[in-house]
This record gives sequence, C-alpha cells and structure tokens, in this order.
Amino acid sequence: MNKSVLREETFKLIYSLEVQKTNSEDQIEIYMENAEMSEKDKQLVEEIAKKILELEPKIKQEIAKNLKSDWSIERISKINMSILEIAIYEILYVNTPYKVAINEAVELAKKYGEDQSPSFVNGILASVVKDNNIA
Repeated sequence: MNKSVLREETFKLIYSLEVQKTNSEDQIEIYMENAEMSEKDKQLVEEIAKKILELEPKIKQEIAKNLKSDWSIERISKINMSILEIAIYEILYVNTPYKVAINEAVELAKKYGEDQSPSFVNGILASVVKDNNIA
C-alpha cells in the first residue's frame, strides 16, 4: 500500500475516534479488525494513529495558535481536525516534507471535507510551517 493510501486509512481511523469521542485501545482494535488491508499495513496505521493520539494535546495546541482570532478550535469540523492532526504530526514529528504533507492533506480535504475545507486546511498548515520556521 502506498503512503497516500496509508495516510487515508490513518485519517479514517483518527476520524472514527474523533466521532466516537474516544481514543481507547479497544476502539482502535475494533477498527483494525474490520479494516481491509494487510497485517503489515494495519500495524503501520495503528502505530501512526497511536503516536498521533499520544501527541494530540501538542498538535491541537499547534492548531489553536494558528487559527484566526475569531475562530476557536471547537468550530473545526471533525473531518478537518483529523486531517490537520495527521498533517501536523507528519510535518513536526516525522519530518515529512511540508509540501508533501500539505498537498496530501488538501487532497483528503477535497475528498472528504466541505467546499471550504481544502483552503482552510491549506491555510492552517501553511501557518504552522511558517510559525515553526520550517519553510
């Protein structure tokens, strides 16, 4: 499975946890049991998701400080939040080239989000990159 597909599967898992308002091991196991991918890919997706959940407070803090002043983190849709969490994890903690992470996030936003999701996701991630002096 290529990285884009793995990223999308990770998004689906993170999103399902956002919707269920849980990050329990049990929910991850249930999701992974029903996922249609190889055991190797399941392990990789589960490992990435657990790392994102572990870093979630730091990642959400990064999102919050890069929102416009009239926005609160609670206004962000669960889809956009899940996409942002994965991209910020990749940019700040995995050293994925930021252009790749942003492009992949925007593509997920186009596929799963609302009409304004791609530009919103792009704007937040561009701000995160600038704020962290990555570019």
